[in-house]
Amino acid sequence: MKSRSFATLLLTFLPLLAVAQDATFQTRSLTPEVALVAARSALEQCRKQGFQVAVAVVDRSGLTQVLLRDRFAGAHTLDVASGKAWTAASFRTSTSALADETQPGKAMSGLRNVPRFIPVGGGLVIEGGGVVFGAIGVSGGPGGDADEACAAAGIRAIVESIEF
Repeated sequence: MKSRSFATLLLTFLPLLAVAQDATFQTRSLTPEVALVAARSALEQCRKQGFQVAVAVVDRSGLTQVLLRDRFAGAHTLDVASGKAWTAASFRTSTSALADETQPGKAMSGLRNVPRFIPVGGGLVIEGGGVVFGAIGVSGGPGGDADEACAAAGIRAIVESIEF
């Protein structure tokens, strides 16, 4: 009888134990050193092409980890690079995809009214092993495609560090 009552008690409280385990979660983040490698690599890629840019790397919440500005990049590039990275991290998609999906007349066009939302190419999500670590944003190239190519170079520089 004791074993039956224990089994009944266990079956009664087992679902509560499962809920307690789901009450918290863990996230993985880039170290500042790895975020800096990504930013520097993106900056160098743009320099090779003659572009003076700013690069921002944010964590999965959109908080800035690294912000670099080349010596002749425009003053606006700091805010725009940060905004692109924030946008990519917040929406978990590239800013070039959001540029297409938020055009006037499209269902998601209202997102363009969200503060900090920058739907221009140059913001990419940083992910590896099924984990979103954050995003990288570049501003200052001669267009979103150029900025995005530099951002991609930044991600390529750290891909071995984040794939597992």
